[in-house]
Amino acid sequence: MTAAPSVDTSLGLKLLPTVLSVIAGSADVISFLGLGGLFVAHITGNLVILAAHVVTGTRVGIAPMLSVPVFILVLGLLRFLAAGLAALGLASLRPLLVLQFVLLGGFLALSISAGPRIDPDGLNGVLAGMLGVSAMAVQNALVQLSVREAPSTAVMTTNITRFTMDVGEVLLGRDPGEVAAARRRANHTWPAIVGFAAGAGLGAALFMIAGPPSAALPTGLALLALTCVLRRPPALRRTSPLITSRRIKDCPSHRRTLPEQG
Repeated sequence: MTAAPSVDTSLGLKLLPTVLSVIAGSADVISFLGLGGLFVAHITGNLVILAAHVVTGTRVGIAPMLSVPVFILVLGLLRFLAAGLAALGLASLRPLLVLQFVLLGGFLALSISAGPRIDPDGLNGVLAGMLGVSAMAVQNALVQLSVREAPSTAVMTTNITRFTMDVGEVLLGRDPGEVAAARRRANHTWPAIVGFAAGAGLGAALFMIAGPPSAALPTGLALLALTCVLRRPPALRRTSPLITSRRIKDCPSHRRTLPEQG
């Protein structure tokens, strides 16, 4: 079984949560503006919208209704996929990043094909929304399954709470071990918060300029995220146990002294 790498393993993995956060922020605001108020990353926001429509008796869009079950279904399938890859001795990080890029590519293609405006309840609009939701499900899963010590890259309420508590621990804590752990978590969390805010701002600005084709931003960033993990650190050469034992046996300092026979 291949262990998930730590977010501190390489520069690419350190940058990965920030890039993913920009993806989530930009995809969320682009889908919200272009698909009738659908959140592809902030799934709890869709639950609030659904509850508000049900209580007020107003019409509910198809995409918000489908978003929650689709998100849950994709998460379940991803858990099976990760388990299958682990059984084969394969790491899940790269395959999941490739899958996210493909899903966002489909989101972009449908957005472009729909023209300057997408009907949120039309076939293109619903499919585009579900591809976006699925891509964000992949992103949420991979920071849980494929990278250790990575912060959430799509749920900023949790990140802001965690960051604030950790800053308080750094300033007020008395246990050196807990203070060090809080400082490490804070260093992992704040780039994700900044990245999500920056992604939301960039996505909104680009949507005002280009409309639905602005989905090219999160799609391009998904490709960038994949490049963050393409370089593999040089693997340690393993020595065959048989060869090792022979070398030890032949080494003069490790030869066994045999008793003299008369």
